[in-house]
Amino acid sequence: MNPIGKRLEQYTTKRPQEVLLVTVEIADEQDKVAIFKGFSSSLMRSTAFDPDVPVIPDEAKVVSIDRIASPYNPESPRYIQREISWEAMETILAEVGV
Repeated sequence: MNPIGKRLEQYTTKRPQEVLLVTVEIADEQDKVAIFKGFSSSLMRSTAFDPDVPVIPDEAKVVSIDRIASPYNPESPRYIQREISWEAMETILAEVGV
């Protein structure tokens, strides 16, 4: 089974018109991660230069996921769907074969 972060990156590769904004809990701290066209970047902490270092580690807990239309404008995001649970997102991932 692929880790959560990799699956979400694969989803955005198949759906390049979408940006995922993922709220996660890592070691009791919240983080927001933007995922677009197969790449992840933390919006709250530094992101490793090495793409093999996961931005969303395996032990992270997904709080919610927002699907946003690309291009992403933080001042005026165009939401497709907001506050998706991980369970609901798994259904969406299965629909696109990820």
